[in-house]
Amino acid sequence: MENGSKKEIMFERMREKKKEVKIVRRIVLAITLFVLLIGGIGGLVAYKFVQSGIHAYDPDSEEIVEVEIPIGSGLSFISKKLEEEGIIKNARLFKYYAKFNNESSFQAGTYELSKSMTPDELIQSLKTGKVYREPVFTLAIPEGLTLEQIADVVEKKTNIQSKDFLAYINNPENVDKFIEKYPLLITEEIKNEAVKFPLEGYLFPATYAFYEESPSVQEIIDEMLQAMSTNVTPYFEYLEENEKSPHWLLTFASLLEKEATVQSDRETIASVFYNRLNVDMPLQTDPTVAYAHGEHLDRTLYKDLEIDDPYNTYKYKGLPPGPIAGPGKSSIDAVVDPSNTKYIYFLAGKDGVNHFAETYEEHLSNRDKYID
Repeated sequence: MENGSKKEIMFERMREKKKEVKIVRRIVLAITLFVLLIGGIGGLVAYKFVQSGIHAYDPDSEEIVEVEIPIGSGLSFISKKLEEEGIIKNARLFKYYAKFNNESSFQAGTYELSKSMTPDELIQSLKTGKVYREPVFTLAIPEGLTLEQIADVVEKKTNIQSKDFLAYINNPENVDKFIEKYPLLITEEIKNEAVKFPLEGYLFPATYAFYEESPSVQEIIDEMLQAMSTNVTPYFEYLEENEKSPHWLLTFASLLEKEATVQSDRETIASVFYNRLNVDMPLQTDPTVAYAHGEHLDRTLYKDLEIDDPYNTYKYKGLPPGPIAGPGKSSIDAVVDPSNTKYIYFLAGKDGVNHFAETYEEHLSNRDKYID
């Protein structure tokens, strides 16, 4: 009996121990699952926290904030400054993100920044000293387009109708506002009765970046006028010394833009026009005839030259009343720095090359050789 009792006690203890082990295992499993759950939630929260720190604070924000970055500012100071100004959500995350991408050399200056800018855009801005943002869309305006053609490009890229664009830019009240806003670039010359469209030739040809889906007509035109002002400003001293106006410069440059087939031609054609003006000879440039007719002419015929219009440089000496298209920087440069030649004549051959001559006889020879 004594031996049986001992065995029963031993078995009972073993059963109790097994129960304890099961309970311990369940507790350990529960604790493990709990830790994993908490860790998962914590990881998810941490992940979302980090993600929020490397994206734009507010992608839909259009508010622009001026931020001053003093000389000698380090990454810690800049990060804190951006957070204080409400540009980023977390200074520490921005700092770590910049360090992780090995970015730390930033330029001092005054920046116009927005909550809609991503950390990468902010970093690029601070590195280059210029505000850098990914545009919603770009508007490419090639050299040599008329206002009507520019309006068509705008219509294709935006929700602005071509007719509305032209109505806005040709509105007399708006023209007065343009003159007031850009007094050095735009003068009363554009209000000459002979000028067909006041702002013809004043919208600088370039690729423009826009950071909202639907910019207004005014915003688009302001961008182009400001760009033209920037490109003409370096020549104000030249114009003053030669008693010329920006209107004269853009008118002259527009003729080169429409006549030139290659870069080097601009300076040479400019010299031809200067030579003709110096001997009181009509400029006789075909693009002005097409502009007078208000349509593209595949080939200028003798009957086309008969149109009585101040833009027809076959009938009227000197420059036309205003630009006939939007000149690019190369054409503007060529007016100021033309080639030194004695050429009086030139023509575009079937080969697409301009051929120049000093005498009318040479010109006729070029015509026989390259056109007829």
